[in-house]
Amino acid sequence: MDENTFWTLMDELGRRPGGRPERLEWLRGRLRCRPVAEAVEFQVRLESACGAVATDALWRAVRRIESGLCSDDGFDYFALWLVAQGRETYEAVLADPDVLAGLAGIRALAGRHPREWHDDEWPEWEELDYVAQEVFEELTGGVDDREEAFYDALEAAQEAEPEPGPRAEPGAAGDGTPRLDALFPAGAGPRRPS
Repeated sequence: MDENTFWTLMDELGRRPGGRPERLEWLRGRLRCRPVAEAVEFQVRLESACGAVATDALWRAVRRIESGLCSDDGFDYFALWLVAQGRETYEAVLADPDVLAGLAGIRALAGRHPREWHDDEWPEWEELDYVAQEVFEELTGGVDDREEAFYDALEAAQEAEPEPGPRAEPGAAGDGTPRLDALFPAGAGPRRPS
């Protein structure tokens, strides 16, 4: 699966109607129709895209949105959510994290403590990380240790990929997040229950 095919799937996933379970089932269906190796290649592309999200500027932005509650795992799930927004949004946010302030899903969280957010409102999507493995295991039903086979295939595919070049941190546009800061003021951190 080449990069354009991966992003075509992510663009469509980001536009799909329905809740996350329905959208993930749509993605599983698309991957089931492809050769089993493409499920592995999908995971390679997904992990690469998520890895590029791990910048100091985006860490700061996510901590701001989540009132300082973002864990390492939470940030990984945010990266998955961001990739699932589609290529245009993903690239815009990488270039300038303040773009997050313009996303409807982020704006809907403003003024509310994270404890008040519904599970499907969080800008996190852990389940997306399992889709390729689930499809691989379905398509290779005869393999005894399918999970190990998936990770072996993933490692081999990642080794075959060219090493990505260093990714620069966002430039001047990404040095601050004034719109995000206005939506999620620093003094509005976690409230204590009354």
